[in-house]
Amino acid sequence: MDVFETIEKRHCYRGGFKPDPVPRKDLVKIVECGIKAPSGCNAQTTSFVIVDDPALIAAIAQHVDRQVVREARGIIVCLIDHKQVYKELSFGAEDCAAAIENMLLAITALGYATVWIDGALRVDDISREIGKILKVPDNLQVRVILPIGHPSQPVATREKLPFDQRAWFNAYGAKA
Repeated sequence: MDVFETIEKRHCYRGGFKPDPVPRKDLVKIVECGIKAPSGCNAQTTSFVIVDDPALIAAIAQHVDRQVVREARGIIVCLIDHKQVYKELSFGAEDCAAAIENMLLAITALGYATVWIDGALRVDDISREIGKILKVPDNLQVRVILPIGHPSQPVATREKLPFDQRAWFNAYGAKA
C-alpha cells in the first residue's frame, strides 16, 4: 500500500479486536515509525512504552474502560518530556502528535486498527495512574495511548469536509 492509499484508509477504530496477537516485530516497526517523526529542534522529546503483557493491558483498562482498550493486543503509550528546547518553549505536544501520525499510518499499512486516545487520559489523573503502572519517571507525562489489534468489526473512514471548505490559495476563503 503506498502512502497516499494508507492516508486514505487511515481511520479511528473504537470496536473490539480479534484474539490474534500483534507480533512484537510489528510493534517495533510501528514505534520505529514514531521515532522517525520530526521534532522541534530535533530534541526528540517523545518516548514510548510498548505494552503487550495482558495483565498490564488489563490494568490500563481499569483506568480507560473501553472495549478497544480491554481487547487490545498491544498498546503503545506515548510519553512527553516537556523540557524547554528553544528559548523557553517546549514542543512536547507537537513532537508527540507528529510521532502519533506516523504510527497511525504504519498501523493502517500493516492491516491493524487503533484509535488515538488522549483526552480521556487528561482527566481524573488517569495519565499519572497509567504512568505508575508502567513505572514512568515523574518528569515524563503519559499523553496518548494507541490500543492495537486486528479489528473484529468492519472498519470505515469517516467523511472529511471537502478541500474547498478547509483550504484556500493565498488568502483564507479566497475563490480559486
